[in-house]
Amino acid sequence: MIDGVIITPLRQIVDERGKVMHMLRNDANYFSSFGEIYFSSVYPGAIKGWHIHHQMILNYAVPYGMIKFVLYDDRPDSKTRGEIQEIFLGQDNYCLVTVPSMVWNGFKGIGSDMAIVANCASIPHSPEEIERLDPFDPLIPYDWAIKHR
Repeated sequence: MIDGVIITPLRQIVDERGKVMHMLRNDANYFSSFGEIYFSSVYPGAIKGWHIHHQMILNYAVPYGMIKFVLYDDRPDSKTRGEIQEIFLGQDNYCLVTVPSMVWNGFKGIGSDMAIVANCASIPHSPEEIERLDPFDPLIPYDWAIKHR
């Protein structure tokens, strides 16, 4: 597991009318600050990544669909530098993933439905504090293909 990444199972309250899906509270010990909330959709097989934030802390949850969320630690002073972490998020594994700044991340839609990814970011989005790489850039040693183990 990459240093500083927190995975928190999330509560769902289900009844005959539907459900309530919790995401993040300001009194949670892993909450830092509120900048903005946004939603991103991804189609099955599509990849959104890589990107890294210099200041922003990410708080991702997937209320609909499924994604393969991948993190890569390239921080020079990190004890987990060089590590890759895969987390499958969505309806089958409803949880919150808190990602510290300076950790590369991206995700791929999996399954048969478009996925909706929610992010409660610690600061408002700013183009000056984000860097992007092509999903297949050799700087990050990761293969997005299905792994038939």
